[in-house]
Amino acid sequence: MNKYQELHDLVTSMADDFEKFYDKKNKAAGTRVRKGMQDLAVWAKSVRAEVQNMKNEGI
Repeated sequence: MNKYQELHDLVTSMADDFEKFYDKKNKAAGTRVRKGMQDLAVWAKSVRAEVQNMKNEGI
C-alpha cells in the first residue's frame, strides 16, 4: 500500500497549484502544475515497470 500513499501524496501536493492556476489564473502555478504532472508521469512509469517485473516473476 506504500505506492498508493506515494500517489496520494503526489496528487495532493499539487492541489493548491491546480486551484491557483485554473481558478485564479496564476501563471507561475501553471508551471508548477506542469512540473508536478511530469513528476507524476515519471513516478507512474516506474511503478508500471515494477508491477510488470513482479508479475513476470510470479509474485
